[in-house]
Amino acid sequence: MAETTDTTPKVALITGGGRGIGRACALDLAKHGFDIVLVDLIEDDLARTAGEIADLGRQALTFVADVRDYRRAAEIVAEVDAHWGRIDVLFNNAGKPMPKGIEEITEDEFDTTIDINLKGAFNYIQPTVPLMRRNGGGRIINMSSMNAHTGGVTSAVSKFAYTSAKAGILGMTRALAKELAPEIVVNAICPGVIKTERSNAMIDAREAQLAAGIAMKRVGTPQDVASVVTFLATSEPNFLTGQDIQIDGMQWVR
Repeated sequence: MAETTDTTPKVALITGGGRGIGRACALDLAKHGFDIVLVDLIEDDLARTAGEIADLGRQALTFVADVRDYRRAAEIVAEVDAHWGRIDVLFNNAGKPMPKGIEEITEDEFDTTIDINLKGAFNYIQPTVPLMRRNGGGRIINMSSMNAHTGGVTSAVSKFAYTSAKAGILGMTRALAKELAPEIVVNAICPGVIKTERSNAMIDAREAQLAAGIAMKRVGTPQDVASVVTFLATSEPNFLTGQDIQIDGMQWVR
């Protein structure tokens, strides 16, 4: 295990960190002095983001992995422990939408949606908690969605299975905040309409309509989310725990 000191840079592990919101959060945390662990499915995305982190003067470790893989999650955390000896922030960002309703979805599709969006967070939290405790604490940030509050019934990409998983994230966050306090604080974020590589086509087709239903009169960007994640990762004192923070520009048409 690497020796740690008060001057050792902090480390953030981000699942789904190769592009979109995960990439924006990785770069923002790197700007704030963090070294970054990136977990994603696409090697090219990982390499690009790792290069951008290096350009900011920080280090990055990259792992091609599916968050559904319980054993691989434990292996990755162990490798980070061996390399840097710490994980100060875990951001469970990886997720996947599911546009099918109750009469269309198959059992395999439902299981996959839950495994990626809910169990994937558990897979990384469980091995990370002992490492955080050993080092005196840490921050866990879980990716939920505004659909966990609204039901997502008007969304083309987030019908009941995705919404159920994201609502589960909120329950997990509250339970862990109680279980892990005071050493580890746990919060969730609930983004609204955020324009990323994945959502570009859907948002482009109705961006004016979506913006009209948002008090800020625009859709969100990955940087809007990154600024909140960095706040949760760096703010002192850490009295904010067990919360879900909606990042939706005050969207009232959902």
